[in-house]
Amino acid sequence: MTHDARSALLHSALDAAQRGWHVFPLRPGTKRPALHGEQACTGTDGCANGHLKWEQRATTDPDRIQAAWSRAPFNVGIATGPSGLVVVDLDIPKDKSSSDAPSGAATFGALCQRAGDAVPDTYRTRTASGGEHLYFTAPDRVRLANTAGTIGELVDTRAWGGYVVAAGSLTPTGAYEALRSPLVAPLPAWLQSILEPAPRAPQAPPMALAGQSRRYADVALTSETRNIASAQPGAREAALFRVARALGRFVAWGDLPRSVVEQALQEAGEAAGLSASECRSTLRSALNWSIAHNQSRRDAA
Repeated sequence: MTHDARSALLHSALDAAQRGWHVFPLRPGTKRPALHGEQACTGTDGCANGHLKWEQRATTDPDRIQAAWSRAPFNVGIATGPSGLVVVDLDIPKDKSSSDAPSGAATFGALCQRAGDAVPDTYRTRTASGGEHLYFTAPDRVRLANTAGTIGELVDTRAWGGYVVAAGSLTPTGAYEALRSPLVAPLPAWLQSILEPAPRAPQAPPMALAGQSRRYADVALTSETRNIASAQPGAREAALFRVARALGRFVAWGDLPRSVVEQALQEAGEAAGLSASECRSTLRSALNWSIAHNQSRRDAA
């Protein structure tokens, strides 16, 4: 790699740090962290008090960045959590021979339209594979984690515990390139409501009888159904998704029949102004996810 290319990568790291984004080196030409793993940790180089992972070692310190990138032409990783970012990763279908499969960008655009919003004008990058990364400022007082497929097919997010490859980084399949607006928009409210952890539904004490548990489930169903009706326009589908995830655990535990939950939430969603098809698709995906992730009670001994 030429000196100019190495210098460009250093400037990419410094530019990201000037925005307040915490960066760390990736192996040259790849998306893999260049920092040592826990098994190879010698207790030095910043790890004197214990091994530090890439998220902990990511920095905005220009001196540390200069020192790191002077050693090799590292690509640039941005630790999204410490940087106060939520990045939406819009991928493209892996099977390019299938013209019917929608891209992540098309799916995200449709979701924005259904929420009553335009696709946000925010800082974004084109990835080496031809997808896009949309950058948003993370909400205050909410710690969001990474998601994969929660929003839609080929639409993932990176927040705490995740990182993205910064513009200017190079791989054998192409470069990461900054596009459009230099400003980072706040995370849309409708998207935040989908990404927020599902609220803990009321639960019976650990030794509660099955009848008591079912009564808790009935109370939760009534309470959460009201939350859909009180949701603001533009956020009702997200509210329906969140409520279905919260109630799906009762379906998984056998406290509520799925048909009862689906009927109650379908009626609540339609009464709030959502179409029947919107309700059905939202309920199906949210309940499937919740049931799959709540096969055992959290309060089991």
